[in-house]
Amino acid sequence: MTNKERYTNVFVTTFNITSEQTVGLQYTGIPAWDSVGHMTLIAELEDAFGIMMDTDDIIDLSSFEKGMEILSEKYDVEF
Repeated sequence: MTNKERYTNVFVTTFNITSEQTVGLQYTGIPAWDSVGHMTLIAELEDAFGIMMDTDDIIDLSSFEKGMEILSEKYDVEF
């Protein structure tokens, strides 16, 4: 499984959506991505990639694409 597939799978399983729905997905863009869903997403991303995200990065993760940018730039996850 590639990192992009792993990343997408975290969104799919956390929010019970299809991989197609992840494109352009933003925080609060779906009912499941509320504050509680956000913290679940962060925990799942940390587990999937073996990282601990900084508070600022957790707050900044506001979309599917922004999350890839943060993981790539700050946590050396290659997509």
